[in-house]
Amino acid sequence: MTGVSEEAKTSRRPGAWRLGGLGALSGLLAGYSALATAELVSAAVRPESGPVIAVGGAAIDRTPTPVKDWAIREFGTDDKLVLQLGILAVLTLLALALGVLAVRYRSAGSAGVLLFGVVGGVAATSRPDSTSITDALPSVAGAVVGAGLLYWLAGRLRAGKHPAPAHDHERPTHDQGRPGWDRRGFIVAATAAAAASTGVGLLGRTLNGARGQNAIASRNQVTLPAPASAAAPVPKGAALRIKDVSPFMTPNQDFYRVDTALVVPRVDATSWRLRIHGKGVTREMTVSFADLLRMPLIERNITLACVSNEVGGPYVGNARWIGVRLADLLAQCGVKPPSKGGPADQLVARSVDGMTIGTPVEDVMDGRDAMLALGMNGEPLPFAHGFPVRMVVPGLYGFVSACKWIQDIELTTFDDYDPYWVKRDWARKAPIKTQSRIDTPKPFARPAPGTVMVAGVAWAQHRGIDQVEVRVDDGPWQQADLAAEDTRDTWRQWSFPWKATSGGHTLTVQATDRTGETQTQKRTGTVPDGASGRHSVVVTVD
Repeated sequence: MTGVSEEAKTSRRPGAWRLGGLGALSGLLAGYSALATAELVSAAVRPESGPVIAVGGAAIDRTPTPVKDWAIREFGTDDKLVLQLGILAVLTLLALALGVLAVRYRSAGSAGVLLFGVVGGVAATSRPDSTSITDALPSVAGAVVGAGLLYWLAGRLRAGKHPAPAHDHERPTHDQGRPGWDRRGFIVAATAAAAASTGVGLLGRTLNGARGQNAIASRNQVTLPAPASAAAPVPKGAALRIKDVSPFMTPNQDFYRVDTALVVPRVDATSWRLRIHGKGVTREMTVSFADLLRMPLIERNITLACVSNEVGGPYVGNARWIGVRLADLLAQCGVKPPSKGGPADQLVARSVDGMTIGTPVEDVMDGRDAMLALGMNGEPLPFAHGFPVRMVVPGLYGFVSACKWIQDIELTTFDDYDPYWVKRDWARKAPIKTQSRIDTPKPFARPAPGTVMVAGVAWAQHRGIDQVEVRVDDGPWQQADLAAEDTRDTWRQWSFPWKATSGGHTLTVQATDRTGETQTQKRTGTVPDGASGRHSVVVTVD
């Protein structure tokens, strides 16, 4: 017989699949060991230099603006988690593929692991917050360990050859003449690698966590002093008691978070410093957190809004902030606004994570309550919202004003420097647009006929809301009842008792600010300076 029996052909397949599966397992273990090693080395460098954080940050930096907007719209504040899970999923697939490759091409599979170490190292050193080539060490060290492990495990799968047939007329079985494998050696090696990698990863996580514990301890020790200028009591009637309407004061845990930090920075307040320098600064200043606590503090209720907030979106919130008036601090440094002859028209704030945010100097020093905030709703800033210090500027979208984890302020000009978001086609100046939102009834709700309370919030920070109107279907605009106003820097709740009749209806809201400007019906996206248009909901009255 010159052919191979059907039985022999079928029996070859399990051997190939078995080797492929073991190769994939080898690649997975190699990837696991690489990440565990990188975690440990990042504890000696800095946590942000780890490959997942570095690659994720680089991905955020290079993601087109429409894609970022889509991610924020679809995933909200979970967009960072989705990105990290996506990176881990891709790394897992690549590790599996490289493991299968290493079964046949041992060196090529290991070289692939090394290549990803190079990619991680380049990503880490190219991040805005990178200050040293040592940021590449976690990725490189992890890749070297991972490549070495894959080469070793693949060797266990290629440890021997089955003997060739003794006579020409004897046909080889599926194992004969093919690479064999050292079953015992592989199992021992794989088990040892998994155990060692787990131990290394846990040690790295513990050491990195210890750094965070110092920051947590420093926050726990903060006692906010009484402000020299306290916020006035919220007027009676400013907070409506209507089900499903956003509360007048947004609790810290519910306050929106939109930023590019893949991992929230944990900054130790005891070692934190802020430097103020640049054009028009006659006296450079470096202040500590303790220095700021000793300065006269102001306390204000201020509504913040994100430029990524779609019409009717959730990325707006109202909180009570306490901090140092920014204009006073700049004046101590000799800074003058452009209207008074100052040479700088842009204040560039830099965060510990490398973010740069540009703010008009004129707006910061025009008398509004712009501040370096230290506290939020009666407690030190939460880490997710900028502890130990962040900027708050009423009336401006966050991407041109609300630098979190701030560590540097440079006075410069718009002509001389483009901050992070301006380089990505967003506007240089972005006052918050007049907006309103229907909180209740929810879209596609099915209320009963009769009086249905339509209610929500409206905002036009630093101008104030003067009027809110509601339209049912294509009917006339009808004036809603406004809650009492706290200040022109906070949102206002509103309500409208609607006599609902059976059938489908569209409810639309519009607001008018104190300058007399009514929000436009023209619908635009968030880029470059915030969304515009009227918010509508469709309901069916049963």
